[in-house]
Amino acid sequence: MKILLIEDEPSVANIINKGLNENGYHISIAPDGTTGLDLALTSDYDIIILDIMLPGINGMQLCKTIREHKIDTPILFLTALGTTENIVAGLNAGADDYLVKPFKFIELEARIRSLSRRRGLVAELEDTFETGDLVLNRSSKIVTLKGQPVNLTATEFRLLDFLIKNKNKVVSRIEILEHVWGINFNMGTNVVDVYINYLRKKIDTDAEQKLIQTVIGMGYMFKVS
Repeated sequence: MKILLIEDEPSVANIINKGLNENGYHISIAPDGTTGLDLALTSDYDIIILDIMLPGINGMQLCKTIREHKIDTPILFLTALGTTENIVAGLNAGADDYLVKPFKFIELEARIRSLSRRRGLVAELEDTFETGDLVLNRSSKIVTLKGQPVNLTATEFRLLDFLIKNKNKVVSRIEILEHVWGINFNMGTNVVDVYINYLRKKIDTDAEQKLIQTVIGMGYMFKVS
């Protein structure tokens, strides 16, 4: 998952960057609103985290400008300004969530996961996905390969659908567990690896171009050219 962090306090930015990197996220950091806007408009991110009090362009105006450019990336305000008026203003500016400093890192990561899940629900509106000989239909819950039905269990279908929603992005085992099996699932299990192998045997039959790729030390990626 790619995250844009717009934060002018180096100590805060370093803590967030270190914690999220350790959990498999890819972080770009902008130290001011002007740089942050340039990155937001020229690169694709899964989530944008920004402060309100920023040099260059303040966070409120930055959020409004991002939305004016029709960018629907989830935005999380992370700021010391925690009054009800500030929170309402931030949400009205186009933000999706608001977290007040000081904060616990575990809560920040929970907010990120929540925003990621919301974004995944939007992707469900696209009913059919097709790449090469593989077709997945979300309404009928049918997957076909070279025109022939693929017999998937409900869990295998959810896993494949989640990988497809995050195509060309690395997703960690923890992310897969949370989205496919539920957040309270035993994190010590190897069930993700087992089910990835099940899927590979059923849909990854092209030796020349494997759809499900292992990214060592990070997780899995559904690769679409």
